Amino acid sequence: MTIHSHRGAFAALEAQPATGVYERRPALLIPGFTGSKEDFIPVLQPLASAGRRVVAIDMRGQYQSQGAASADGYAPDELAADITAIIGTLADDGQGLHLVGHSLGGLIAREVALARAARITSLTLLGSGPSRITGQRADMLRGMLAMMDAAGREDGLPADQRLQVTVARIWDEHLGPQARADGVPEHLIAFLHRRMMSNSPTGLAAMGKYLLACPDRTTELANLGGPPILVLYGENDDAWRPAVQERMARRLAAHRICIPGAGHSPPVEAPETTASTLTAFWGSAEDRERRRGAGHGASRDDPGQRAPASGLAAPDPASARGPSAREAAASAASPSHGRRDSAAALPSGQWAR
Repeated sequence: MTIHSHRGAFAALEAQPATGVYERRPALLIPGFTGSKEDFIPVLQPLASAGRRVVAIDMRGQYQSQGAASADGYAPDELAADITAIIGTLADDGQGLHLVGHSLGGLIAREVALARAARITSLTLLGSGPSRITGQRADMLRGMLAMMDAAGREDGLPADQRLQVTVARIWDEHLGPQARADGVPEHLIAFLHRRMMSNSPTGLAAMGKYLLACPDRTTELANLGGPPILVLYGENDDAWRPAVQERMARRLAAHRICIPGAGHSPPVEAPETTASTLTAFWGSAEDRERRRGAGHGASRDDPGQRAPASGLAAPDPASARGPSAREAAASAASPSHGRRDSAAALPSGQWAR
C-alpha cells in the first residue's frame, strides 16, 4: 500500500485484525538504516490480531519510498516531520497511535516525540540507543561512507549517479560475497540486493553520517513528560550494547525488556516474543490513557526485566493471515546474517541499522 500525506507518499505494509474490528489504537513501525518495512513482516499479523491496525513503512529514500531532492531532506527533523505527517494520516481522529522505531528509526521516533507535533500513545525504542553508534559497526559505517565520499569527488557523472555506482561496488565486493559466505539463501540475497540498490544513495550517506554523530537527547526525552516508553532489545545486540540500552531505559524511567537469544533485529530473530511484548505494553499504555481520562493519572514505572523466551501471551502466528514467521524471515534480512569478526570488512544484509 501507499500512504499519502502532505509530506509526500510513503510505501507501507499493513496488517488488520482478522475480524475487521479495530478495538485498539493503531501502531506505526519505522525501520532502521538500510532497512525497510519488510523487516517487520514476521510480527505484523500477530500484532494486528490483538485488534489494531499495524502499519510498517519505508522512510523517505528507503527501498520503495521516494527520495528527497537533496541531502537536507534526510536531516533528522525532516524525517521526523515525515513521520508526524504519516501519524496524522493514520490516526486522523486525533487520538494518537503507538510508535515503534528500530535502530535509526528509534532515533527518528525520538525526534517525533520531542517535537510534540503528533499525539503518541506509546513510544518503543527497539534496538536503538541514546546517541551515536560505536564499536565495529561504526568502523564499518565509516568505511562505507569513505568510499561514498571518494566517489562524490570523482568527475564525469552526476553526484547521485556516482554514489549509486559506489553502492553497487560495496554490494559486489563486500555485502554480496559475505552473504553467500554466511549461507544466506539466494532468494533472500536477491531481495537484499534489490533493496540495497533501491535505497537513495544520498539518503544512505546522510543517514549514515547522522548515525555516527547523533547527540544524546535522553535527558530531554526523560523531561518531556510524554507517553510511556519501552526500551526493547536483544541480549546479543551489537549496534548499541545491551548495557547501554539498559542505562538509557533507567534514565528514561522506561519499561525495559531484554529478549534472550535475539540480536539487533528481534522482529526477525524472535518474532513471537517481540509481538507479545509489544502487545502487552501497548495494552498497558492504553489502559493508562483511559485512567488518565477518568482522572486517575498513572506514573511511568520501571519494571525492567528479561522477557521469557516463550514470550508474553503471544498471539498464535499459525492462525494469522499472511506469511508465517519462517516464510517472512526469508524475505526480510537480519543483521545477524553478517559476521562481526575482524575478517568481515562489511557484513551482509542490513548491517548498520
